[in-house]
Amino acid sequence: MQYSLILAALSAASVTAQKGDWAASAAKASQSLQGLSLQQKAGIVTGTGWMQGPCVGNTGEAQSIGFRSLCLQDGPLGVRYAGSVTAFPPAIQAASTWDVELIKQRAVGMGEEARALGVNVLLGPSAGPLGKIPQGGRNWEGFGADPYLQGVGMYETIVGIQESGVQACAKHYIGNEQEYRRSELSANIDDRTVHEMYLWPFADSVRANVASVMCSYNKLDSVYACENDEYLNQILKTELDFPGFVLSDWGAQHTTDGSAKGGLDMTMPGDNFGDNQFLWGNNLVNAVNSGQVQQSRVDDMVSRILTSWYYTGQDSGFPNVGFNSWNGNGGPNVQGNHKEVARAVARDGIVLLKNTNNALPLNKPESIAIIGSHAFDNPQGPNACVDRGCNTGPLGMGWGSGTVDYPYLIAPYDAIKQQADADGTRVTQADSDNFSHGGTAARAAETAIVFITADSGEEYITVEGNAGDRNNLNAWHTGNELVAAVAEGNQNTIVVVHSVGQILLESFIELDNVVAVVWAGLPGQESGNALVDVLYGKTAPSGKLPYTIGKRAEDHGVSIVRGDDNFSEGLFVDYRHYDKQGIEPRFEFGFGLSYTTFDYSGLTATYSDKSPADNVAAPGGSASLYETVATVTATITNSGDVAAAEVAQLYLGLPSSAPETPAKQLRGFQKVHLEPGQSATVQFPLRRKDLSYWDAQGKNWVIPSGAFAVHVGASSRDIRLTGSMA
Repeated sequence: MQYSLILAALSAASVTAQKGDWAASAAKASQSLQGLSLQQKAGIVTGTGWMQGPCVGNTGEAQSIGFRSLCLQDGPLGVRYAGSVTAFPPAIQAASTWDVELIKQRAVGMGEEARALGVNVLLGPSAGPLGKIPQGGRNWEGFGADPYLQGVGMYETIVGIQESGVQACAKHYIGNEQEYRRSELSANIDDRTVHEMYLWPFADSVRANVASVMCSYNKLDSVYACENDEYLNQILKTELDFPGFVLSDWGAQHTTDGSAKGGLDMTMPGDNFGDNQFLWGNNLVNAVNSGQVQQSRVDDMVSRILTSWYYTGQDSGFPNVGFNSWNGNGGPNVQGNHKEVARAVARDGIVLLKNTNNALPLNKPESIAIIGSHAFDNPQGPNACVDRGCNTGPLGMGWGSGTVDYPYLIAPYDAIKQQADADGTRVTQADSDNFSHGGTAARAAETAIVFITADSGEEYITVEGNAGDRNNLNAWHTGNELVAAVAEGNQNTIVVVHSVGQILLESFIELDNVVAVVWAGLPGQESGNALVDVLYGKTAPSGKLPYTIGKRAEDHGVSIVRGDDNFSEGLFVDYRHYDKQGIEPRFEFGFGLSYTTFDYSGLTATYSDKSPADNVAAPGGSASLYETVATVTATITNSGDVAAAEVAQLYLGLPSSAPETPAKQLRGFQKVHLEPGQSATVQFPLRRKDLSYWDAQGKNWVIPSGAFAVHVGASSRDIRLTGSMA
């Protein structure tokens, strides 16, 4: 039932809102609305202004209904500007684990810390950008370059955050795929591509009962996202039946009446970063009084905000804000034992890309050289640069508003040195990126471990000439040349990459002396500890790539656009593009080695229900779209001699009756932990939506007739089992 119909159907009698009950929450909101003046309503939907409250966003209050000023705070990996919170690994590292339960545990930790600090709305998770452009500055804030994987990450994160009573915020809706000209660019996306790619994870977000959605800076078909009737009212609020509220990205509102009519429900931070110019507030009151904006539209805005407030149980017993973003009051220590989850995500998100002759795990080598400035602490401390806007010391997250202050950062050198001392291993070091120093240190040791990075972030900070987006896909600080110099001097060279996303590896990946490459991603505060866990075999690597690493930048088929973006690649992003063009990647989507081997067998595919979806509105789209209608199973066996985890992946190919479609699309995955010789059955339930394509003309999801190709394997290219289902 659409949100407006819920309000119309409910009586005005006294209703007790139950946490997790949209209908009862909407009824309570409708009741409370009657006690508010127009001025109070305008205050609730309008931010109080930049730095005019303890949080990055603060609303007006309404004491007559017990509604306090809401605290809205970044972000997608923890609580920004707080003094003693966990610096969780970013979402891209969580995605690299392909571990649904671990993704949720990370979210629960973030929610618990946000609630303890009095944060009402935690501004995350992020499914925009989707990551179609490898150089995109904020890709690391999301869950990889596939809508299905993004959708799982969004769903589990929202559920985890909101279990703690904190409102999650799905962002950035929609089409914000780069930082360059992000506030001017128009994303012009065809309807099918919107639904099957960019809207998919937002649909999963709404299905997870997300309390709020943040509209993005960019335009959509030449209309700003935060006043776009088609995307906000027609798609999000009607088609997806979203009952919560839409808030603007900071400064992304452009008009008074246009944004109100277009579907915006809350403007943040209210003014334009401290200029005291409010498009809403008194201007919204005047617009209502002059007839430019209907009173009912303002009532709908307020009702949606109150509904999410009641839905998450924040009307009773919610902690007061315990920190201040602007005066150095970071608040109490709320970390609890979350460092354990942070370490697990960092560790299990590590992807082993190369391991010649079982060079890893290390087994008490006689001597080690640790080379590269990024293995060592930043002398100025891990928080020396505002919002992590520098590339000095260990890289645990990108830069921008989606960051937090580190409570500590375990440098790789410190963790490796501790293990080496326990093993009796002699350690030499070169704590710079100087080729000569690196080569000299490498020649003095049995094994050399060299560290390289690539960084990116939000456009308001420029780091080493990179204004948010990366200028290219090379390792920073001439990392490729550093690896070459080290490898020239040491025949057991191990490369560790800390990166926001894909980099080009061709200059060294095939060198004989480069015996191992460890893709350590963005590990957050537990960087060194997580790395040691894998390097020394305390845990076998089990991460898989959430994107494709190409051999050339051009192989990706997309790059930063300088004008508007027409999304001409359509559905063919990342591995879908590589498959269509027949391009051989260096490392494909879903790739990752282990210290053991796995066998796949016993594929079954059962199609139990071929009826089409109904058109009954429900959060995320028709509930019947998410009903299980088919099941694929397979048996995975650990055929090696090391306990480890494997991520079995299911890819489907639609029947030929479907319009032009990628050859393979991820439609399921399961991570299983197996002892040597142990087997387990993995099961992939398939929903109607998973078997469908979006018919843009008919405006509905259609299951094509014919046989589906079924592929189960260890990556998008390493397919172990094939079959069909009809």
